[in-house]
Amino acid sequence: MSAARSTSNRASEPTAPEPAVLATTTAATDGSATDASGTDAPQPGAARPRRRGTATDLAQIAVFAALIAALGLPGALYLGGTAVPITFQTLGVMLAGAILGARRGFLSVLLFLALVAAGLPLLSGGRGGLAVFVGPSVGYLAGWLLGVVVIGWLTARLLPRYRVLPALGATALGGIVAVYLIGVPVFAAITGTPLDVAFLGSLVFLPGDLAKVVVTVLVAKGVHRAWPGLIAPQPWPWRRSTAVSSGA
Repeated sequence: MSAARSTSNRASEPTAPEPAVLATTTAATDGSATDASGTDAPQPGAARPRRRGTATDLAQIAVFAALIAALGLPGALYLGGTAVPITFQTLGVMLAGAILGARRGFLSVLLFLALVAAGLPLLSGGRGGLAVFVGPSVGYLAGWLLGVVVIGWLTARLLPRYRVLPALGATALGGIVAVYLIGVPVFAAITGTPLDVAFLGSLVFLPGDLAKVVVTVLVAKGVHRAWPGLIAPQPWPWRRSTAVSSGA
């Protein structure tokens, strides 16, 4: 009788789960899986954050390419008989570098120029097609690609603080100096104009470009304050080399 009661009590006691059951329960709880060899098996959603980031990058590139195109809608203004028009589209190039950074800004400008080359009349004044890239303004279009990279590269080194005065200098260096560095010599070569005359003629663009620099910095400062992390802050090269040498 007592032996039967003891057997009944042991049967009613809770039993400890087997180690295999514990492992299965843990894997189901934390969302991971382990194959028979003990290594983590890949999960279907493991690549989703990267795909989401890529989709966001593509959307931002497309939006800024569209912005550059939209800034050409007011048209072009020709001053002093120059063959290169004054447009608002340089503002879009500056904004792309200051908000998206060097890589995505470059791709947005490249996408815009590819659409122009395909024949879409996206440049100010409704210009488009391959003929644009053999005209006097082709140097300035190529300068946009250099300028957006310079602005984006420098902006990454000014973040996260993005102080106004250094940002003005960085944007002017990319949006004016870099663009003119290619645009003026190419214009002089195509039109047969002496380089000094072409440079003096380009000064007609300077007041408007300076105004675009100010607008770019004010807009970019507000954007980086509202959405930090659009451009990953980067150290200046000499600071990086100093840190490496001190660590060694």
